[in-house]
Amino acid sequence: MAGFHDVRFPAAVSFGATGGPEWRNEIVPLTSGLEQRNARWSQSRHHYDAGTGLRSLADLEEVMAFFEARRGSLHAFRFRDPFDHLSCKSGRKIAATDQSLGLGDGRNAGFQLVKAYGDYARPITRVESARVAIAGVEQREGLDFVVDMSTGRIIFQPGKIPSKVAKVTAGFSFDVPARFDTDRLTISMKSFNAGDIPSIPIIEVKA
Repeated sequence: MAGFHDVRFPAAVSFGATGGPEWRNEIVPLTSGLEQRNARWSQSRHHYDAGTGLRSLADLEEVMAFFEARRGSLHAFRFRDPFDHLSCKSGRKIAATDQSLGLGDGRNAGFQLVKAYGDYARPITRVESARVAIAGVEQREGLDFVVDMSTGRIIFQPGKIPSKVAKVTAGFSFDVPARFDTDRLTISMKSFNAGDIPSIPIIEVKA
């Protein structure tokens, strides 16, 4: 991804952020009174406001320095989604069987990390850690497989490629590739002390 800085937005601030996923659909009313719905996006796009995560002037100074280092919206970065950054449900520990990545065929060595939401599979990139299993048996990172932390791609080593119809699963923690959705921050020390939190819009970027 061009213009990506592999650094994480201040975690303490991101865990107080607000936001979530967005879909873009087209609703067409028909003369019969019915409607036709068309999906314009194949994947959701997440957006956040990190201003609600600021708790102190130290937080504010850290975010301002981070904003300056990214040159506003120019460079993307890692953002820890406070609501969705694990392969498992909140309160549980990551397991190598959390998410299904597909079935082996004896030839394919590469599998993309995904997280399922019903029948929607979200590709996962910017991985922090990953555990992988074949047919329920956990594999050894570095010996049996390697993971590209930037793309979320799992590659099995020669001799460890999943056999035909063997189920490949994984558990992981991840960040969202994101950028500032503004080139200007408007902050008042007086307003901040009075509880007026500035808006710091952040939006997910796609490769």
